[in-house]
Amino acid sequence: MTKIAVENVNVPGQVTNVDAAKYTAMKDAMMRVMSSDPMTAAQIKDAAKSHLPDDLFPAGATSGWWVKCVQLDLEAKSVLTRHATKPLTWSIT
Repeated sequence: MTKIAVENVNVPGQVTNVDAAKYTAMKDAMMRVMSSDPMTAAQIKDAAKSHLPDDLFPAGATSGWWVKCVQLDLEAKSVLTRHATKPLTWSIT
């Protein structure tokens, strides 16, 4: 299994290695559904599910964890912007 290093915006300098195939699939799905319009975590997860490969995410299994993983990494890389809203929302930078 190939790994990819991800960052966490909440813990600067921390790098974790995760499954590259699942990370890439979730990132691709999120980038397809997100825009400059803010979305909640639930909206991102629901919209991304239909773009995930079934062999990696059967019936959307574990998609919630992967949405959060990718979201934190993309925030750390300044690809996503977190908005000070309630509930929290994100958009493509």
